[in-house]
Amino acid sequence: MVINRVRSKVLQLSCFVTVAVLFSAAQQSTTPPPAAAGADYSGMYSFLREGEFVQVTVEEQGHVTGFVSRYGDRESNRGAFLDHFFKEGKLEGNKLTFTTQIVHGVWFEFRGTVERGDGKKAGDEAYWVLKGTLIEYSTDEAKKVSSQSREVVLKSFPQEVPEAPKGEEKK
Repeated sequence: MVINRVRSKVLQLSCFVTVAVLFSAAQQSTTPPPAAAGADYSGMYSFLREGEFVQVTVEEQGHVTGFVSRYGDRESNRGAFLDHFFKEGKLEGNKLTFTTQIVHGVWFEFRGTVERGDGKKAGDEAYWVLKGTLIEYSTDEAKKVSSQSREVVLKSFPQEVPEAPKGEEKK
């Protein structure tokens, strides 16, 4: 009977020590926290014509900021670069929406998804794509609003990927 009690106490003590060691190791882990879910989607994407682009920045809690930079196509601004900053933008999972501010009577609304594209590795062109519906609204001199809707695939621009610090292996 005494032997069983001693075995029971030794088993309890060894379990306690094991749990304490595991807990201590977990507290001292040097693994950085995972990046925010949409942080990888931040960057520049192609827009409708060569030389035009969309800058998307995913911030905390799915808030999205950015702008569309495009060539003006009206008589008063033809060929000039126009920046349409996001009035509102949101990322929920991989669902992206944004609406731009009005510039020279034109604004844009995008509703779609962020998906993996044809790029093979992070930093490649088209590693991410924005797929969805882009609506271009315009107001004429008589204040009449018209819209043009189209399905688009906006490809991420290539970007430099930071190298792993010396002593760490690349994965």
